[in-house]
Amino acid sequence: MIKRPLTYQKITCHLIFDVKFDLRKKIRYLAGGHLTSIPSSMTYSSIVSWESVRIAFLIAALKELEVWAADIQNAYLIVSTKEKVWFIAGDEWGEHAGKPVIIMRTLCGLKSSGQAWRNFLVDVLKNTLGFTSSLADPDVWYKAQVKPNGEKYYSYLLIYVDDVISIDMEPRTNIEIIGKTFKIKPGCAGPPSVYLGANIQKLSSRSGG
Repeated sequence: MIKRPLTYQKITCHLIFDVKFDLRKKIRYLAGGHLTSIPSSMTYSSIVSWESVRIAFLIAALKELEVWAADIQNAYLIVSTKEKVWFIAGDEWGEHAGKPVIIMRTLCGLKSSGQAWRNFLVDVLKNTLGFTSSLADPDVWYKAQVKPNGEKYYSYLLIYVDDVISIDMEPRTNIEIIGKTFKIKPGCAGPPSVYLGANIQKLSSRSGG
């Protein structure tokens, strides 16, 4: 008989299989966070609004700034969880099936994972990159910059969980700095053609001929 680790709450975990909008296949290991009694104060985590994204793209066009996107890989697994939970390994664990497992990282499905990840990312945005959170939308981050010609402007970072949009004269620089702390998904950093399920295309306002 498997005994419950002292002070830890037992939950269940399972695999989910998904096909994304661009037909990429994905497997995720999900924790049964609905079985925990975590207070609501540990669960809230905001995301950038679509209105803010549209306004930011408009600013990029008006100020002649470039846009880069990046996806942070395995974001939740970077951060330690404050929840004390455990489960019994299923058949997908192979030779370790049936063994007790204590969850140490902010596994998807735990109620506090979103907030824990965001707090960790916020520390990097503020203290490493020197950005400030907007009062209008806390997931729009800005930093005063100056173009080579002396013109002042703001650089922006838009955060949607682990998806990052960088708007700047050299947006790649911000992504590279973030990549020194987090692992960026291969092939996911660069000018975006799709963001949050919407197609993105840069068009010139100059008429041809």
